[in-house]
Amino acid sequence: MSARTTAWRETAADFAGSRGALAAAITFAIVVAAAVFAPWLSPQNPYDLAQLDILDSKLPPGSPSSAGFTFLLGSDEQGRDMWSAMLHGLRISLGVGVASTALALTLGTAAGLAAAWRGGWVDALLMRVVDLQLSFPAILVALVLLAVLGQGIDKVVVALVTVQWAYYARTVRASALVEVQRGYIEAARCLALPGLRIVLRHLLPNCLPPLMVVATVQVAHAIALEATLSFLGLGMPATSPSLGLLIANGHAHLLSGKYWISVYPGIALLVTLVAINLAGDRLRDVLDPRGTP
Repeated sequence: MSARTTAWRETAADFAGSRGALAAAITFAIVVAAAVFAPWLSPQNPYDLAQLDILDSKLPPGSPSSAGFTFLLGSDEQGRDMWSAMLHGLRISLGVGVASTALALTLGTAAGLAAAWRGGWVDALLMRVVDLQLSFPAILVALVLLAVLGQGIDKVVVALVTVQWAYYARTVRASALVEVQRGYIEAARCLALPGLRIVLRHLLPNCLPPLMVVATVQVAHAIALEATLSFLGLGMPATSPSLGLLIANGHAHLLSGKYWISVYPGIALLVTLVAINLAGDRLRDVLDPRGTP
């Protein structure tokens, strides 16, 4: 068994030592599975207008539908089955959150490694751009971008990547500046190894622990930000509602007793975010006990 495999097993054992974190990880795994298998778990395709009947609108939980199935969690004003809409909304929310985090992680990691490795004017320029990016509230930048770009999944991903990449760049740079002073980097330089190989094979792997912690937290942040943008009407289109848009659709009906249109998607969003954050907190304690810069 390799040392790396042993280290990962020890990390997994330390993570599982917290029952709360383990329960959060299992909960998040269930949420992901529900989103992935949404087409098979939902009795209705909420995005297919041919399957919607306006006569089924705003029915309470447990009501029969005109198509023969039961609205387990009720229906919204469009006649969408809330259970089906929530599962498909989870797919969009998780997909957007993971995709934007992966792209921002790649861009920010490249910028942070370049700044730490090259130093000088490259470091100064990249870090001033990062400082400028972080000086603006994320929600403000995303709102401006979506007001210009319009609605759509791709537009939301672009907005989220724009507001996220700087966090990874700063984190990677701080870790890399410490690592480049260590002996193994000097040894690699003495062997005249190519700079790109040193960065990718030696420097990057040792910057991964704090990077993984930040990525976990930023997934939750991206999902929450996408839900906020959709709630405000600037995120997902009405034909493909995410959890944020589902909550917005039922907001106007809360005072009329149609609580299920907003409450159930809100609970799904809350459970998802809490599960990610609890798991991320434990992951930070295990992988980065000194604290992420």
